[in-house]
Amino acid sequence: MLPATSVAGNVAGPVVACILCWSYGSKVALSKIVLVIDTHVHLDAAAFAGDLVAVVERAVAAGVTQMISIGTDLLSSRKAVEFSGRFAGVWASVGVHPHEAAHCTDALEEELTALATDPRVVAIGETGLDFYRNLAPAAAQHEAFRRQIALAQRLDLPLVIHSRNADGDVLAALIAADAQRVVMHCFTGDHALARRCLARGWYLAFGGAATYPRNTELRAVVAEVPGDQLLFETDAPYLAPVPRRGRRNEPAWLMDTIAVCAQVRAMAPEALAEQAARNAAQAFARLASGPVEGA
Repeated sequence: MLPATSVAGNVAGPVVACILCWSYGSKVALSKIVLVIDTHVHLDAAAFAGDLVAVVERAVAAGVTQMISIGTDLLSSRKAVEFSGRFAGVWASVGVHPHEAAHCTDALEEELTALATDPRVVAIGETGLDFYRNLAPAAAQHEAFRRQIALAQRLDLPLVIHSRNADGDVLAALIAADAQRVVMHCFTGDHALARRCLARGWYLAFGGAATYPRNTELRAVVAEVPGDQLLFETDAPYLAPVPRRGRRNEPAWLMDTIAVCAQVRAMAPEALAEQAARNAAQAFARLASGPVEGA
């Protein structure tokens, strides 16, 4: 087991990182004090079962000293909390993915509430609606989403939102509940959707999809987002960025995405990473406290 103290770093004390990243196929060397935060990773995924410690170590070596492990059901939420206690740079979000919405009972909600009292839990989610795969009935998805919006508001925690083929319904539910603290995970929407979210003060989190050659409109959205509402994530082990597309994704590769987004925003990757880290500390307020004592 990797001791928690070996994965160091917090918002107030970044580490020195020398990172090789990619920007449309060109290597960009970064050598500066940079704090990089992966706001969405699934460390509980089976793909990481054989080398989780090495995955976290590679992330830290690449400068990604903070990451949020995301829950999608009760078991993965428990795992996220467990990992946040095991690795000092790992935090947790607990929630029920729309695919698992049929299991979001009163009892499960009570367990999520208990998990969320842990100071390492920084958000509720991944929650939302998914009408692409339809792995749970729409009514169950709406009810699970409603429950988790209310839970986040009771606990004063931000929501991590999954939306696929459901943007209108997702926004309607959030607006009806007057949700204030919202992170739109893996944002791939158009300018109109982005502007609606940004107007409400929500954060847009961009992942590997922003590096894919055909996603020119998405990169145009990246260029338009105000600097204080941008976040970056890997969604690892999914959606590996160019030039690693098709491989198992890792938090260590977050700078590949940041480098491409920095290019479209005409700024240095280091500066964009630092801005995103400040944003993450605002979006996920418990991150700003740094590692929890005794972790």
